Amino acid sequence: MGFIIRAATLEDCKDISRMILELAEYEKVSDQVKITQRDLEQDGFSKNPFFHGIIAEVPEDLKSKEGHTKVGYALYFYTYSSWKGRAVYMEDLYVMPEFRGKGIGKALMSKVSQLGLAAGCTQLNFTVLDWNKSSLDFYLKQGCWDVTSDLGYHCMRCEGVALEHLAQGDL
Repeated sequence: MGFIIRAATLEDCKDISRMILELAEYEKVSDQVKITQRDLEQDGFSKNPFFHGIIAEVPEDLKSKEGHTKVGYALYFYTYSSWKGRAVYMEDLYVMPEFRGKGIGKALMSKVSQLGLAAGCTQLNFTVLDWNKSSLDFYLKQGCWDVTSDLGYHCMRCEGVALEHLAQGDL
């Protein structure tokens, strides 16, 4: 199957937003998505972007049933490990269902890895839902390993009112 992987542009934000909603629906958390296309435009394409993105695109003659040529994406950002140094965090990796199993997900993940290595990163980090066996199997086949099961680390979050209270020193 013919496809290209390229850097996301401002004009891709509409399709990225669409695919974020598709991913959230697949992960059964549609109600959690609060960002808009405009947020993506501001946060990813400003002078100091909070994230970077890449797009998987197919030719017009291979477009999806709905008419989309942008069929996958990955969002990533750079972070730092106090033990290992520079790292890249892949926030999302998504390929539309009808285009899975054609090497697009692997190509997206490979590109994020290439970009990370070019930036001097020593690791790629990401999360995956515990019930998503096909994704877990895919990542393990790529040479990734499960930090939670092997080292016992858990991904933690503080948000909303709790985050505000924490910032104010109230907790």
